[in-house]
Amino acid sequence: MRFATIPSKHGPALCPEPLLDQDTSLLPISKIDELPHPPLQPDYHFNRELQNYLIGRHLLFDEIPFPLEKMHDHYLHGFIRYEKGITKDKHGFSCQRCGNRDKALFAAFVCYRCKAECTYCRNCIMMGRVNQCTPLLSWNGLSPSFNVEEPILRWDGKLSELQSRAAEKISDLVGHSAELLVWAVCGAGKTEILFPGIEKALRAGLRVCLATPRTDVVTELLPRFESAFPGVEVQALYGGHSTIDSPTPLVLSTTHQLFRFKEAFDVMIVDEVDAFPYSYDETLQFAVEKACKEEAARIYLSATPSENLLSRVKKKYLDVIHISKRFHGHPLPVPRVEWCGNWKKGLKKKRLPKVLFDWVKERLDSDRQCFLFVPTVKHLDDVFDCLKDHGSVDFVHAEDPDRNEKVNRFRKGEITMLITTTILERGVTVPKIDAAVFGADHDVFTSNALVQIAGRVGRSIEDPYGEVVYYHYGKTRAMVSAKQSIEQHNRRTSEKVNT
Repeated sequence: MRFATIPSKHGPALCPEPLLDQDTSLLPISKIDELPHPPLQPDYHFNRELQNYLIGRHLLFDEIPFPLEKMHDHYLHGFIRYEKGITKDKHGFSCQRCGNRDKALFAAFVCYRCKAECTYCRNCIMMGRVNQCTPLLSWNGLSPSFNVEEPILRWDGKLSELQSRAAEKISDLVGHSAELLVWAVCGAGKTEILFPGIEKALRAGLRVCLATPRTDVVTELLPRFESAFPGVEVQALYGGHSTIDSPTPLVLSTTHQLFRFKEAFDVMIVDEVDAFPYSYDETLQFAVEKACKEEAARIYLSATPSENLLSRVKKKYLDVIHISKRFHGHPLPVPRVEWCGNWKKGLKKKRLPKVLFDWVKERLDSDRQCFLFVPTVKHLDDVFDCLKDHGSVDFVHAEDPDRNEKVNRFRKGEITMLITTTILERGVTVPKIDAAVFGADHDVFTSNALVQIAGRVGRSIEDPYGEVVYYHYGKTRAMVSAKQSIEQHNRRTSEKVNT
C-alpha cells in the first residue's frame, strides 16, 4: 500500500492511498524514512470492539475485520500505530513480524499495491504475506482489565514437597522482570507447579501465555487448564485455530502463533523450550520475546535443556530450579538397549525383526497400550504394513490430517498401539503404557529425543514403571547418553530441589 504524508492538527500524519481525496505524492511505507505517530488523544471515543480485537496483536490490514476508515481514524487519534512490515539496513532486509533476517527467505515480486518491485518475507508467509509496502498495526491505547471470579484456582490436587518449592519460586517471579529455568524430569508434574503462579497473576489482573512448539501439547493442556481454572476464559491458538475476537487473560499457544502478538503478556511460560523447532529457530524465539511486555516474567520449562540454556545457568545469567524426581516418587524407567539386526534391510522385504515383533505381539495380545517410534514417515508406512493385521494398530505423523483424532482415540484406549515419528516424543500423556524405538540408531533420535520418549512411560501412580526399549543395529552415543542421563536423574531422586 502507498501512503501520503499529510498535515493534521497534531502535526504530520500518514494517509493510506484509498482514503485520499486529493492528488499528492505517494510512497510505499518502506520509502518513508520516519513514520509520524499522532499523539494519543484520551478524550477520543475509541471503538471497544476494535480495541479488543487489536490489543496485544501485530496484524496486517487484511487480518482486521474493520473498515479502513475506522482503523485510520484511530491512528489519527493516536490509538493505532502503523509500522513498516519489512525494513532494510546495510545488512539486508528484516521482517518486523517474525524477525527473519535470512537473505534466502526473502523474495520480490511486482506489487499491484505499491506499483513497484516489492520484497516480502517467506519465513512467515503462512500467516499472510508481509511486504515492504505492508504496514503492521498495533494498539497504542490502554489495555482492557480482566475480572476473574474467586476462587480462581479450583484444582483439588496436592503438590509434593518438591513441586511446592518449585511452585513457590515461580510465584515469586510473577510481577517482576526476571527469568527462570524449571529443569524437571519427564513426569515431574510441571503443569501443576504452574497453577499457583498463574493464579497469582490472574488475581493481579495480569495476562498469562503458555507457549509451546507443538500443537499436541496445546491440545493436551487445554482441558487441564479449563478444569483447573473453570471461571477463567482460556484461549487455545494453533494452526487452524488462531482467531481471537477479544483478549483473554490466559492463552495457550504454539510458538508460531506468537508472530501475531506484540507486547501482550505479563507472564510468558515456554513449555518444552528445548523442543524442535523452537530451539533451532531464532524467529520463534524472537516471536516469544516480541509477545512479552517489557517487564514480563519469563519461565522456561524443560526436561532436557539445551547447551545454550545450561551455559546461561552456569554463567549466572539465568536462574534455575531443578526437580529430579517424578511427582509420584518412583524413578524414571531405564531403557533397555537391544540389538535387532539390519532393520533397514528387513523393512525393504516387509519384515520386522523377530525381537521387535514378539515385543509388539505381546502387547497387542494383552491390550496393553504402547508407542512404537520410528525414524521417518517412510519407515512408518512400512512398519504399519507389517502390523496392521495383528491387532488394534494405527499410525500418526506431523502431516497426517487425522492426527488429532487418532491421538484422542489413543488417549481413550480405543487404539492399543500407535506407530509414530518423533512428533509425539512429548506432549501426549497416557496413564499405562510401554514404548519402543525401532531404529534407535537413526540420526533423528538424538539423546534428548530418546530421553523424552522414555519419559512417556511410567507417568501414572497406578503404573509407575512400564518398559522402554531401544532397538538398534548399532549402539550410538545418543542411546548411551540418554540411558546415562536417566540413570543420573534416578540417583538424585533422594534430593529435593536444587537451585
